[in-house]
Amino acid sequence: MPIATPEVYNEMLDRAKAGKFAYPAINVTSTQTLHAALRGFAEAESDGIVQISTGGAEFLGGQYSKDMVTGSVALAEFAHIVAEKYPVTVALHTDHCPKDKLDGYVRPLLAVSEERVKAGRNPLFQSHMWDGSAETLADNLAVAQELLARAAAAKIILEVEITPTGGEEDGVSHEINDSLYTTVDDAFRTVEALGLGEKGRYLLAASFGNVHGVYKPGNVVLRPELLKELSDGVAAKYGKASPFDFVFHGGSGSSEQEIATALENGVVKMNLDTDTQYAFTRPIADHVLKNYDGVLKVDGEVGSKKTYDPRTWGKLAEASMAQRVTEACAHLRSTGTKIK
Repeated sequence: MPIATPEVYNEMLDRAKAGKFAYPAINVTSTQTLHAALRGFAEAESDGIVQISTGGAEFLGGQYSKDMVTGSVALAEFAHIVAEKYPVTVALHTDHCPKDKLDGYVRPLLAVSEERVKAGRNPLFQSHMWDGSAETLADNLAVAQELLARAAAAKIILEVEITPTGGEEDGVSHEINDSLYTTVDDAFRTVEALGLGEKGRYLLAASFGNVHGVYKPGNVVLRPELLKELSDGVAAKYGKASPFDFVFHGGSGSSEQEIATALENGVVKMNLDTDTQYAFTRPIADHVLKNYDGVLKVDGEVGSKKTYDPRTWGKLAEASMAQRVTEACAHLRSTGTKIK
């Protein structure tokens, strides 16, 4: 059962929350980066999450048509086949989807899974993300209510981002400022709209200073202890302990202490993209620079097929990215926690 069923995905998240660890959620853009993620999880003996952003889906759809639904469905179907060869359980997720892309991405994918469930099968993806952080909180939660109802009916978990993550990802950008911190009132309003599980399970991407992309130490002030304030505030008002399944966005470049604090305060999923992109590309650059006259047909020569064969540098890239995934598992304490 390498691709998690809805029941197993819920079990994975419950185990992470109880054990104070989180699953790396690795963005993939190709069959090769998918294999790298699966390999990293397998080598760490950790279950995990593989996710596709709107930009990744567009890339997967091919540059002729750039169709996001085609690209994401194709990779998901591919994952259902190849993941059988890996001794871990993986959930498939779609990453940030803003309002102007819902009709071209998440809603059609929900429809795909709805048809599968009607036919007695499991959904194609185990979770989808709605990123309404650019909208007012009222509008954000109104859309989230609609999507949560559809997701729950299709046995899918919805991820919501209620306040902005700084930086830029796939054309969605926010300034790095004080709006990057979710308030307890924001959490109350979220519960009022989405409930605490009775309307369907959801993952909550609350903001505690998170920033996408690359940043140097000191440029970003993360406050993962804020998550405890949100949990305690909601618990006191609604009488449910540890009410949220938190997601850590902008995880690349975070310190081990920041990650540890986030885990103690309810994070069950941490997104990783920038670091794994670099890990994949770095050995390719090294290979090209060291084998310049073999990769290229310099001065009319023939070059070296063995050096420009994509399999040669592709294997190096896969191994490097897989290693970075295993490091993420160690930082998130998921190493050795796979479902037996």
